[in-house]
Amino acid sequence: MPIIIDNPWRGDGLDPEGVQPIADASGVASLLAQCPAHRETPLRAAPGIAERAGVGEVWIKDERERMGLGSFKALGAVHAIAREAASRAEGGDLQTALAGETYVAASAGNHGLSVAAGARIFGARAIIYLAETVPAAFAARLEARGAEVVRAGAEYQESMEAAETAAAENGWTLLSDSSWEGYVELPLRVMEGYTQLAAEAVAQIDAPPTHILLQAGVGGLAAAVAAHARLAWGDGPEIIVVEPDAAPALIESIRAGHLVSTEGPVSAMGRLDCKTPSMVALAGLSRDADRFATITEAEAQSGVDILPAHGLATTPSGGAGLAALLAGLSLGPEARVLAILSEGPEDG
Repeated sequence: MPIIIDNPWRGDGLDPEGVQPIADASGVASLLAQCPAHRETPLRAAPGIAERAGVGEVWIKDERERMGLGSFKALGAVHAIAREAASRAEGGDLQTALAGETYVAASAGNHGLSVAAGARIFGARAIIYLAETVPAAFAARLEARGAEVVRAGAEYQESMEAAETAAAENGWTLLSDSSWEGYVELPLRVMEGYTQLAAEAVAQIDAPPTHILLQAGVGGLAAAVAAHARLAWGDGPEIIVVEPDAAPALIESIRAGHLVSTEGPVSAMGRLDCKTPSMVALAGLSRDADRFATITEAEAQSGVDILPAHGLATTPSGGAGLAALLAGLSLGPEARVLAILSEGPEDG
């Protein structure tokens, strides 16, 4: 059974005067339209999952084919880079607007692909730092999209530090999907890109959901979707944020009343295995989310094992919100649940 707490900061949030996620998605689609692979992703009804979970309806925003990159993260860095290209083009060729620019990022997965794709589309260079533990197959995917790959460190945090150092020393642009004191603008634009999927879901669903389940690592996706959901539907839906119990950065920050870093074992929910939350995401979620939950490794795997039979194959990270529902999150028989399938299976 997931561990769940109410959010005592709901409404004002932990930092009401600080930087908040951008809720309005109106400017995102026109920028993403400059990317040839940009298409709306489907919203799928999942009656079999609803029956199994004991709720009225389950709707799933399926991000597994987003822009041919396999996850929602395709929206983030591509949007941030497209915005910069548009600001510089001034009526010229967007595809060469960023010639001579270099974007550098650390990645353990899909963010690096988005940086690589965005840089390639708009004429920039991409350098992606990978920890030694990241599989060679992923490095090859990055290189196939024109990125240069640099191996640095035994774990993600070490590759992140190497990327930050390289950016500072070479005058490159660090493009992270997390935010911290003094580093806000670009991750804010990455998060803004994620509002595209929320806006699509709002337009696609036939009536507002009663509950929204949002898996979180540093919290960027969850915060962006929650902000747009509040803009579209107000206080109606109950928003529940789901994390691995091995990386409870958001729930522990909510408990503490301020941003904290956590410790724990490596989680199989690798994309969610983030021990420190994004500053901007925490500010937004402390304002917009109603409850925070953690699930175990076993609960995540059990949920993901169920999904392929319903045509919803994914990873423990991609299906964590649904896994929490299937693990016994009690929402009631009348609940209309919206969840996100945030990435495809790793062997898909």
